[in-house]
Amino acid sequence: MPRMDSFVEYTLELLEPLGAVQARSMFGGWGLYYGGRMFGLIIQGQLYLKTDDVTRADFEAEGCRPFIYQSRGKELPMSYWTPPADAEDDGRRLLPWARRAVDASNRAAMKKAAKKAPAAKKAPAAKKAAAKKKPARVRRS
Repeated sequence: MPRMDSFVEYTLELLEPLGAVQARSMFGGWGLYYGGRMFGLIIQGQLYLKTDDVTRADFEAEGCRPFIYQSRGKELPMSYWTPPADAEDDGRRLLPWARRAVDASNRAAMKKAAKKAPAAKKAPAAKKAAAKKKPARVRRS
C-alpha cells in the first residue's frame, strides 16, 4: 500500500470532527471512506466530495468543480466535486460539505440496494405462480 502523502494526512485531520474517516489508495489517488462508504476522493493533490441530485446545486452555487477524467478521448465528469475554496483549508467550514458528501454516499447506497431488492422478491413470486398452476382439489361431500 502506498504511503500517504502530507495532503492526505492533512485532509484526514481536517475531517476528524466528522468521525472515523479512512483513506484507501486507489487509481493513483485516495478514496475517503466513512462508515464503509466512499464519500471523497483525493487525486493530484485535490479533494473532491461526493455529490448527487440533492447536493450538486449547492456545490455549483459555490463555484466548485467536478472531477473529470479522460477515457478513450472523452471527458467524463464524475459525481465528485471540489469543496468551496474557503472550506479547503478550514475544518470548520469543510465539515458541512463533508456531511453533505456522506449523505450523498448513503443515498447512493440506498438507491443501489433498492434496485437489487426487486430481484430478490422474484423468487417468492415464482413460487406463487407455480402454486396457482396446481390443479384445484375437488371436494367430495
